[in-house]
Amino acid sequence: MNPILLLIDGTLILILLALIFWPEKGIWARIREARVRRQRILLEDTLKQLYDHEYYHKPVSIASLAGALNLSQEKTTRALQSLAQLKLAVFSGGQWHLTAEGRGYALRILRIHRLWERYLADETGVSEAEWHRRAEKREHDLTMDEADRLSETLGYPVYDPHGDPIPNRFGELPPKSGRPLTAAQPGTHTTIVHLEDEPAILFEQLSAEGLYPGMAVTVLENNDERVVIKGEGKKITLAPVVAANITIPVEEAKEAEEAEKEPFLTLADVREGEAAEVIGISPQCRGMQRRRLMDLGILPGSVITRELESMGGDPVAYNVRGALIALRRDQARLIRVKIKKEHHEPQL
Repeated sequence: MNPILLLIDGTLILILLALIFWPEKGIWARIREARVRRQRILLEDTLKQLYDHEYYHKPVSIASLAGALNLSQEKTTRALQSLAQLKLAVFSGGQWHLTAEGRGYALRILRIHRLWERYLADETGVSEAEWHRRAEKREHDLTMDEADRLSETLGYPVYDPHGDPIPNRFGELPPKSGRPLTAAQPGTHTTIVHLEDEPAILFEQLSAEGLYPGMAVTVLENNDERVVIKGEGKKITLAPVVAANITIPVEEAKEAEEAEKEPFLTLADVREGEAAEVIGISPQCRGMQRRRLMDLGILPGSVITRELESMGGDPVAYNVRGALIALRRDQARLIRVKIKKEHHEPQL
């Protein structure tokens, strides 16, 4: 056989073997690394679910954990056994419990998750429906030092955009408080303090209705068929299973009662030719969208006049500090205003 061909064949075989078995960079090393990463993510997700059950005082069972993790009960059992071997969880009294070390580990993952959701809400244009899914991935990648730097950059936030408390760097978290909206009687004036982000389909429905933590609402109706609330000038009807994902304080909120006594207006309610003074921008408006409105001069105290309307009625041109600015109706609804009884055109 031609020695040159043998040499070429031998070289190709050596190259192929190097590609497969090269330490750290080879295909086999990467496959092994990916397998280890998948196992680590599974264990971290299991720790989070154990902590969630503990925090919300929910009974722990293999079935409930398997459902939350979207795994078979067999795989869930193996994950719990691995946590026990690592001394992160223990089976006692007929249930699985976190050890002190396991609880600390779970809180570190939770801290990263909620900080990343806060980052997505405040610093990017990512939609609300995407926050949780993206944070679920990112929580397994950031180190604690990176999480500390992120917290500093964001101004040390205390709550994520859903209203969940963010553990501090020492793993401290306030105890669970509040009650579901379904526990409130008709006539209750209250404030939304938390929107549950799981299951995602229910959170998307709450977001689509314009609900957000910090929103003042009044319960108009509450029965087995529906829960009707009023907030920011509009009525919202929810199925009880959806309303149960809204948390309110144990006590009624006096500020919510006072808010309902005065008519609530947004820039979208202003008629053509009317002038209105900006009271503020809704907390629902976050991140890049909020900064854009502020950069346009839409700040508390600014006077805005509705000038022109497009043929379809949307968008509408508003006079803001002498400049015409087009805003869509959904943007105008985020700007809280009061009508100016007397308005003088600015001298140009």
